[in-house]
This record gives sequence, structure tokens and C-alpha cells, in this order.
Amino acid sequence: MDFLDVDKLAGLATEYLPKVVGALLTLVIGFWIIGRITHAISNGMNRRGIDETVRPFLTSLVNVGMKIMLLLAVAGMFGIETTSFVAIFGALAFAVGLALQGSLGHFASGVLLLTFRPYKVGDLVTIGGGQTGTVESIQVFNTILATLDNKRIIVPNGVVTSNVMTNISGQGIIGVELTFGISYHDSIDLAREIILQVGKDCPYILNDPAQGVVVASWGDSSVNLASRPFCKSEDYWNTFFYMNEHVKKAFDKGGISIPFPQLDVHTFPKA
Repeated sequence: MDFLDVDKLAGLATEYLPKVVGALLTLVIGFWIIGRITHAISNGMNRRGIDETVRPFLTSLVNVGMKIMLLLAVAGMFGIETTSFVAIFGALAFAVGLALQGSLGHFASGVLLLTFRPYKVGDLVTIGGGQTGTVESIQVFNTILATLDNKRIIVPNGVVTSNVMTNISGQGIIGVELTFGISYHDSIDLAREIILQVGKDCPYILNDPAQGVVVASWGDSSVNLASRPFCKSEDYWNTFFYMNEHVKKAFDKGGISIPFPQLDVHTFPKA
């Protein structure tokens, strides 16, 4: 090897050695910082109570994204043009986003539900444009409801967040909306007394707030009495069924009739 080659190698080493050392230091320090940031994000989500099924995905997404930016930065230190790589990554992300826009929308909605928790497992809810049931599980893409007749309803999270959500049992206690029709010939006061007594005998109804009975409307065939007794959220259906059954039995004993649609026809003699 002649002196010219040695000088050339020395020049290349002088030119590129600082870049190589700087790139290696950048990678080592960058990976360490990314690890610390990812760990801090994971701990923050854990403190906020974000679901365990979402935490690994979000932390890995942040981790991979920062590592890609770090590698692009290191490539730029060697003078490599990174614009084309950024364009390729952007095109790929756009294509994947278009292909999975529905699933990604459900996932984003699932993250919002698991973060803000408008309802939790065990709550009685009406979601998804009218689906009512007890929340069995909240998953990343779907919310699963169990109905009273043991049906399993799977509602996409995107449908949940794009509609009105009603958490029926979210307050701990709940009012049970009841309507009882009586004949126009029956006593309103007696019917009210019977309904209130059945409410006192019901083991699920709370004393506070107190139950009331009011005339809600005059129907075509009945006077409709409305009542809203309060109970614990988990006793909603027990209260609903108890009151409907026992009020009917008490009406029968008290002589209060349950009207049915009927039509009175009056005939007049010809003049």
C-alpha cells in the first residue's frame, strides 16, 4: 500500500469517523430516551386507569413511531436523503388508513370509551341507537351487552360514540317509570292508595326519594296513572316486574278494573 492510499484512507476516516461515532451515540442515547418515554407513558395510562388491552398497543405505537423518526434522523447524519423515505412511509400510512378506516374508527372510539368511561362493566345501558342491556365487556373494537333474555349483543364502538349513550344505572339508584291505566268509572284516590301500598310492600323500592302517583293523561279508554319508585340500579328489572304483577293483583282485589280499547256506538231514530 502506497502513501497515497494511506492518505486517502486517513481522509475518509477523518471525514466519516465522527459521523459514525455521532450516529452510534445518537442511536444509543435515542433508544434509551425512547424507552424512558414509553415507560412514563405506560405508567401514566396505568394511573389513569386505561384498560390493559389498550395500553400495550398505544405504548408500542408510540415506541415504534419514535424509533422510525430516530432512524431517519441518523440516516440524515450520513447525508442520506430522507425525503423519499418519508414520502414512502406517508403513502403506506395513507393506504393502510384507507383500507382499515372502519376498524381504525372503531378502535379510536374504543380508546375514548376506555379512557373516559361513560359506562363500565355491569352497568345497564342503552347504546348503539337503541340496544339495551348490561355491559358484559368493553373491548378495543366492540362493546358486548347481555340482554335480559340472555342474548349477546356486540355493538361496534364507532356506532356507540356516534349515537346517544344512556347509562341507566350509572347513578347508583334509578327511577322505574310505570304507568297503570284504570277505568273512567274507578276511583283515582283508591287506585293511588293501592299503588302506593304495593310500593311499600316491594322489597326493592327505596323510601327516599318517596314514591308518588299522579294522573299522567286521559286516554281514549283509560285514566293513566304514572308512578316512579326509586330502587338500586341492580334491582331495576326486579322492581319493574314486581310492581306490574302485584299492582294488577291488588287492583283485582280492590275492584279496580283494567280498561281495554272499546267503542261506544249511539244510534238515533230517524226524524
